[in-house]
Amino acid sequence: MMDPAARVQLGPRAWLLRGHAAPQAGALLSALETILARAPLRQMVTPGGQTMSVAMSNCGELGWTSDRRGYRYRASDPLDERPWPEMPAAFLRLAQDAAAEAGFDGFRPDACLINRYLPGTRLSLHQDRDERDFDQPIVSLSLGLPAVFLFGGLARSDRPQRVLLEHGDVAVWGGEDRLRFHGVMPLKNASDDLFDPAGQPPHELLRGCRINLTFRKAG
Repeated sequence: MMDPAARVQLGPRAWLLRGHAAPQAGALLSALETILARAPLRQMVTPGGQTMSVAMSNCGELGWTSDRRGYRYRASDPLDERPWPEMPAAFLRLAQDAAAEAGFDGFRPDACLINRYLPGTRLSLHQDRDERDFDQPIVSLSLGLPAVFLFGGLARSDRPQRVLLEHGDVAVWGGEDRLRFHGVMPLKNASDDLFDPAGQPPHELLRGCRINLTFRKAG
């Protein structure tokens, strides 16, 4: 059980676990390098024909994609029709541990969405509705530059909370909070002098950006 002071309740079944993943960040980023060598980050196109500002990729049995035909999950990367890279054990362990810490035992994600935010990049308020089972939570890990997370209500018009997300923070929401609207405010320029406990400089993947790993049970 983590330090109670590091647990911030955002809703009846929504929690922010501050610094939860920081000790594992090195292993997570090493695994991420291997994934992105196979399935590089790319900016997808929305059904309306707009290019998304967030660059993304996926790992796991399913990957989330967007094009002129709509939003959906698929088992292969549309760039080369190969299966998405396997979800690393370190990713799965982190997602399951964070879900259990937030009260969701038995979570087994089959999709990990990988998003890269550069300064100025934002994510508008939306609901995660492309999954089949809304009883399963969302687990969202932040690495790199800080960002302001918008955690709203069940209607788009509900005023969202503004929650600072820092390196190693994990947000988990499910149950009655599962379909809350959420987003990310435009990422600000900030120093990327992030250091691990051993005093090492930031991983190359994190220089000048934020990386978000979002774990879901999609199929």
